Formats: sequence, structure tokens, C-alpha cells
Amino acid sequence: MQATKSRSTLSINRASNNEGAFWQSGYHDRAIRDGEGLLPFARYIVANPLRAGLVNKIGDYPLWDACWL
Repeated sequence: MQATKSRSTLSINRASNNEGAFWQSGYHDRAIRDGEGLLPFARYIVANPLRAGLVNKIGDYPLWDACWL
């Protein structure tokens, strides 16, 4: 995960002509194995645009009805 975060930060900063941190501090990844506990995590992720105020209702987010929800 560290390599992914590092590479994506470099790419994003180059493309946007920015410097510095891109990822929120305190971010922690968590592995989900064999689908265990997948549904709550999937719902949390899909609800992020709503919590961030990017959509007014969850149905406005194009991926809200992903097949694994």
C-alpha cells in the first residue's frame, strides 16, 4: 500500500503541478479476506460521496448500485 500511495502521489502532483502530501494523514488500510465483512466496508465506501457533499442523495452516485452491495 505504501508503494501505491507514494507512486500515486508523485503522479498526481506532477499532473496537477503541486507538491506535498496527497493522502489524508492517519489513513490505514485494512485487508478483507474471503469476503468476510465486505458488505459494511462496501457500503461505507459507496457512501463517501454523500458524506463529502459531492452528491445530494446516494442514488446520484453512479456506482451506488454495485453488484456486491
